[in-house]
Amino acid sequence: MRPSAARLLNILVPVKRAVDYSVKIRVNPQQTGIDTNVKHSMNPFDEIAVEEAIRLRETLGASVVKSIKAVTIGPPKSVDILRTALAVGADSAVHVALPESAPSPEPLAVAKTLQALIKKAGDGESKVDMVILGKQAIDDDLGVTGQMLAGLLGWSQATFASKVEVDEGKGEVVVTREIDGGGEEVRCKLPVVITTDLRLNEPRYASLPNIMKAKKKPVEKLSPEDLGVDYTPQLETLKVTEPPKRVGGGKVASVEELVAKLKEAGVTAA
Repeated sequence: MRPSAARLLNILVPVKRAVDYSVKIRVNPQQTGIDTNVKHSMNPFDEIAVEEAIRLRETLGASVVKSIKAVTIGPPKSVDILRTALAVGADSAVHVALPESAPSPEPLAVAKTLQALIKKAGDGESKVDMVILGKQAIDDDLGVTGQMLAGLLGWSQATFASKVEVDEGKGEVVVTREIDGGGEEVRCKLPVVITTDLRLNEPRYASLPNIMKAKKKPVEKLSPEDLGVDYTPQLETLKVTEPPKRVGGGKVASVEELVAKLKEAGVTAA
């Protein structure tokens, strides 16, 4: 449904620089975390979030979706994924810069950073109406940032989205969520926080002309101090180790032999 001319949508899309999904993860020699001296790219779920924001503008029209802004928190190299978001269709970007050696911020710190950015945008023309972000990052797999952000803001939320439709005439978003055994449709009032699932869409590739144009799009640089957010870790990682190597199994010639071996291993029927 076409929204009324009085309401415009400004979409904020948080994206994260993570170890590329194709890289084999290894623990670093100090056993303090994983080896990060490998290829990085945009978190795949965040790619889906960027794509969905662009598709909403294509569906509703540029006169309705006024702006799409990407934001990331991380070291200087994180600007690369912002450029990727700009190349596929985002209008502007914000880089909350951290030192190269700084640990990745915890979900609550990320949520508070996004909350501060949204408050900074204020209630004027740049007011954020919708936040679309990946349901989780593939490096920590925590999957709680979107929910924390909605709680801090007091906004509607829809998680694990596989379909998003905007009814701007009513100021609502209809989201189909992935649940065990099927889908659940929820209707949320704007403003809203949406987290994306894998089946929501298939992200597009950036064309070379758009990659060149992205270099001219604005990227605002901020620090945690500018936003009044404390990134001191609340959790301490004691040690990271690889799981034990799997050993090969054995073959049995009959069910009787299988049962006998299970009994030897101490496996009993429930």
